[in-house]
Amino acid sequence: MAPTLNHPTGVTFVDDGHRPVHVDAATYYGGGEAFTRSRTYSHSHIHGYNPKRTPLFEEDTHMRARRMSHDEKSVTSPRRFLIDVEETIRVVLEQEDTDGDFQISITDAGPKMMALGTATSNGFKTFDVRGTYMLSNLLQELALARDHGRKRIVLDEARLSENPVDRLSRMIKNSFWHSLTRRIDGDGLEIITADPKNRTGRVQPRIYVPHGEPAMAEYYRKVAREKPHMNLDVQVLPPKPDDAIFVKSLNSKPGLLALAMNEVDDGKGGRTLKGIPFIVPGARFNELYNWDSYFISLGLLVDGQVTMAKGMVDHFIFEIKHYGKILNGSRSYYLCRTQPPFLTDMALQIYNQLDRSDVESNRQWLKRAIQAAIKEYHTIWVAEPRIDPKTGLSRYRPDGLGIPPETEATHFTHILEPYAEKHGISVLEFSEKYNNGVLKEPALDEYFLHDRAVRESGHDTTYRFEKRCANLGTIDLQALLYKYEVDIGTAIREVFDDELELEEEFDLAPFPPSVEAYCNSYRECSTSRLQNSDEWFERADHRREMIDKYLWNENKKLYFDYDTVLEKQSLYESVTAFWALWAGCASEEQCWKLVSQSLKKFEVLGGLVSGTEESRGKISLDRPNRQWDYPYAWPPHQIMTWVGLERYGYLEDAQRLSYRFLYMMTTAFVDFNGVVPEKFDAVRLSHLVDAEYGNQGLDFKMVPREGFGWMNSAYQVGLSFLTTHMRRAVATCTSPEVLFGSSANLENAVAQAAHAATDPLGLAMESLNIASVPA
Repeated sequence: MAPTLNHPTGVTFVDDGHRPVHVDAATYYGGGEAFTRSRTYSHSHIHGYNPKRTPLFEEDTHMRARRMSHDEKSVTSPRRFLIDVEETIRVVLEQEDTDGDFQISITDAGPKMMALGTATSNGFKTFDVRGTYMLSNLLQELALARDHGRKRIVLDEARLSENPVDRLSRMIKNSFWHSLTRRIDGDGLEIITADPKNRTGRVQPRIYVPHGEPAMAEYYRKVAREKPHMNLDVQVLPPKPDDAIFVKSLNSKPGLLALAMNEVDDGKGGRTLKGIPFIVPGARFNELYNWDSYFISLGLLVDGQVTMAKGMVDHFIFEIKHYGKILNGSRSYYLCRTQPPFLTDMALQIYNQLDRSDVESNRQWLKRAIQAAIKEYHTIWVAEPRIDPKTGLSRYRPDGLGIPPETEATHFTHILEPYAEKHGISVLEFSEKYNNGVLKEPALDEYFLHDRAVRESGHDTTYRFEKRCANLGTIDLQALLYKYEVDIGTAIREVFDDELELEEEFDLAPFPPSVEAYCNSYRECSTSRLQNSDEWFERADHRREMIDKYLWNENKKLYFDYDTVLEKQSLYESVTAFWALWAGCASEEQCWKLVSQSLKKFEVLGGLVSGTEESRGKISLDRPNRQWDYPYAWPPHQIMTWVGLERYGYLEDAQRLSYRFLYMMTTAFVDFNGVVPEKFDAVRLSHLVDAEYGNQGLDFKMVPREGFGWMNSAYQVGLSFLTTHMRRAVATCTSPEVLFGSSANLENAVAQAAHAATDPLGLAMESLNIASVPA
């Protein structure tokens, strides 16, 4: 039976038949309710007469006949439904949401069918809405209508049956980016100061303002006075805010780090500060992140949001100036570490899309970005301790003391328990004494050195880096720095007439790198001379030689990380080897060998896995899955490989891989109420992952609000690689093995079939069954 309609007696709701259908919710639901006098034939049921038969769900008699091709169809106008929002939400959830998670997915056991009253009959005649996708879209549309204060709506059937590719892309562009937008100022502080990672038990909002920004500090003090309910604590950082001892002292009072602001009119004849908006990854990551922001910016550029992407670069310039580096994230506990460097490519991509009406302003903006990148390069990436002077390779090797405070409370319990038992105390007591320096454990110091390096790499966690990350010259970092060197040289030559002045003072790193050069205390000052392109291209050529010498393995046709302590390659097969194609540091021959010999090691049904199953090793209770290992797939690895393959002319391979990943995303979106998660199990085509952090982006009610930052971008960027035929195929959830045929990586398809079925419902139910087994 259709949900009851509760509207004024004697009226018919009318609708403009020419209104756009596939638009954002604010446009679609933002108008008021229009009605006129009712036609008499549809008036009677309002007073109690209802000719529709109530289905008997306990018996087979409720089953309705399948709709056939000769069934009646509307030929004059699209079908619309007249819906009471709250009543229909109640009925949909009661009937279809059998697992009680406020989502309609293929794991729910409801009838997957609901009758809705048509608008042309004023709700008297009904039409069945069937299937998980249409019902979940119905629930989403009802939630959006409720958001806009609507009690009754006329809903186009076309919004329920919308092409899923168009729907997801539209939601990302018009809704998700907006929901992920944050601003650090008086208007945005209450949202951005919330930190799900804060487990100190103290939830007082706190903001740390960098030294040398007195106007900013006074601005936030004024906000604290004007909004006493926030109980905002404003602190000013010392000149060197990334000192390890100082940063550890902030663990008990974590807070947000101030970011760039613009000076604007206050509307009262004066001036004030206003935060520059930016995009956060989402879920528990409610701050500005480093490498997430690069991939997010690629999606923003596809969606035409150039100003938003430009503002994120402005924040990175601010961070390098005041915090010494682009931070892992904009919280106090991240002050000691950065993440994979993407600033130069990010800035150049945005620069190429800036409004051409003000060329000089654009040039000055790029100049600030390149100057900041040069400072970060010299003071972080080719400075000790991150550089290994002997090989010239850079490493993820951040400073820091103690246990990372942003992790879950039990994350390190298995590591700390043996030490606690050794001292005869609890894990909690040992943690406090170890963090405070009362207990000394050099082996544990070494463990956390590598753990911090893993987190700086962005790949937290993986068996690739277990207990050795800080010693590795990784292929991904060398490729990124090669790109830095080429980008800086190109910008100086093409935009700045081969001369660039550095305005901030800092030490320039020796070149070429050597143990002797780094032992010498003399350092050239950044302001002592102009920068030219030749020196940067020389640095790039030298790095490419070192990559070939230390990281390329001719026998295995793959790049590997190099252990600078053991002085040998670490033979874990990582998909980041293909970052060399993105950066352009592989020769044509090396690229051909990578594509023809090594790509198949990583390509699975849902795209590219992070590493091979062989490299990961066996999984057991004592050796659980790590989220950056096989069988998991992440947006950065996909996007970097797509772009790299296209760069070297392997467009068909890039298209095939992008199709695989977007197929996995689209099927999850269709089958699981519009979900867009942080990562996937690309072998089982599932977002229900069994790894140490679970998954992000799943916890929403009725309608997805944010997706997840870089997964949103992967979809928008991935669509740009697909042909029209591929886009149509992925919209119908056509399997890659059907689309590309048996010749497309048949060996991998067979191997995957031996590991897991590819039926989404079966996999989802299996995951639910595993999750329900008591510990």
